[in-house]
Amino acid sequence: MKVLTYSQAKQELEKIVLAIESGELDVDALTEKVKRASELIAFCKEKLTKTDEELQKILENLS
Repeated sequence: MKVLTYSQAKQELEKIVLAIESGELDVDALTEKVKRASELIAFCKEKLTKTDEELQKILENLS
């Protein structure tokens, strides 16, 4: 399984948003895209939270 980076997740999420906005998805595809978007959003939020925590620790160690 390929490890997903934040940038890759963001790009995939942007593609999903464009596909949804186009209005060309059928109901089944729309459901799958929304489900995947939800997974990507959760991944990105977790990644940002971890990064913020790591930065805070680094900044605390500098003072």
